[in-house]
Amino acid sequence: MIKTIIIDDEQPARDYLEKMIDRYFPNKFSIAKKCSNAAQGYEAIKEYKPDLVFLDIRMQEGSGFEMLKRFDIVDFEVIFTTAHSEYALEAIKQSALDYLLKPIDQMDLRSAIKKYEKKTQYRNELDRIRLLLENLDLGTQLQPKIAFPCEDGYKLIRSNTIQYCMAEGNYTRIALVDGSSFMLARTLKKVEQQLPSNLFLRIHKSYLVNLNSVKEYGNADGNYVTLTNNERLPIASRKKSEVIERILER
Repeated sequence: MIKTIIIDDEQPARDYLEKMIDRYFPNKFSIAKKCSNAAQGYEAIKEYKPDLVFLDIRMQEGSGFEMLKRFDIVDFEVIFTTAHSEYALEAIKQSALDYLLKPIDQMDLRSAIKKYEKKTQYRNELDRIRLLLENLDLGTQLQPKIAFPCEDGYKLIRSNTIQYCMAEGNYTRIALVDGSSFMLARTLKKVEQQLPSNLFLRIHKSYLVNLNSVKEYGNADGNYVTLTNNERLPIASRKKSEVIERILER
């Protein structure tokens, strides 16, 4: 089941979309919540963690774009809905999965859902291949290779060669101990799930660090760690105790 949230300030529009989903996609969607404004939508997304959000762009109490900007990481797909065609270009720039003009046409809705399913299937296939490649490397458990998807296939990187990972929107920069780096089309949260938790620690919402690369903790100008290459990374105040504890453990 595709967990879904509908956010629209017009009740007839919310109800109409729900009826279309129930009629044309029976047993495929689970509508977790229907919200009448951006604030409700924001809280519902945090609570229900949907796979897909139908989001009205222009609402009386805040736009859909402004609501999305409140998320540090957008780990759900978005299909924008609006009665105002002038928003189409901006919606595309916001990297929406698709754009539906109200009143929503059945064929347009089918096309949008098909695009979502195709994208999800591709992502799941990549994840299965990643797990396969990682399991093939069982002989090097102390320094396991991590399979990162790239344009041409996969980069196989030993976890101990990664110095830190830095969030850049929905992308992550992987910084290696040799001074090189590369961008990954994956959120920092997803990268964190791939890396061994005994070696890597999230010290800040934007930074995941290899503890073996930390040579110093300091708090002269805010909390930070200094790496072996003398680079400084900030520590979130709520992470201070955990960082100190993990450093002392090593």
